[in-house]
Amino acid sequence: MATVKDILAVKGPRVLSIGPEATALDAARLMNEYKVGALLVMDGDHIVGMFTERDILRRIVAEERPASVTRVDEVMTSEVVCWRLHTTIEEARGAMMNRRIRHLPVVDDAQSLLGLISIGDLNAYEAHHHEVTIHFLEEYIHGQVY
Repeated sequence: MATVKDILAVKGPRVLSIGPEATALDAARLMNEYKVGALLVMDGDHIVGMFTERDILRRIVAEERPASVTRVDEVMTSEVVCWRLHTTIEEARGAMMNRRIRHLPVVDDAQSLLGLISIGDLNAYEAHHHEVTIHFLEEYIHGQVY
């Protein structure tokens, strides 16, 4: 059964983050630069929140806050769901659907950050797995597998 570890093995451990004292404008520019939908908010080595596109829409644009002076820690999502490497892809997908979130940090037992997976990462991993399975089955049907 595939796990979050399998996705991180392909994706790698790189995670974009920002400090809680940064402005929402700085965070949005970083997200635009790297074409990502979320940043982890880190205070040193500790995850203190997540700043997402949804936070920008709900807590800055809709509330007409000035992004250039609004701090990330004022508008970030502070309840962050984290997963372990052994979490199955099905568990991760279920959590994302039930909680209506698109990004999950992955941590070890000491709460050290190992990576971040998105719903897009889950979809890409599963699509690749299905393509490999289809290819294998086609070869089997046509007698090309021994």
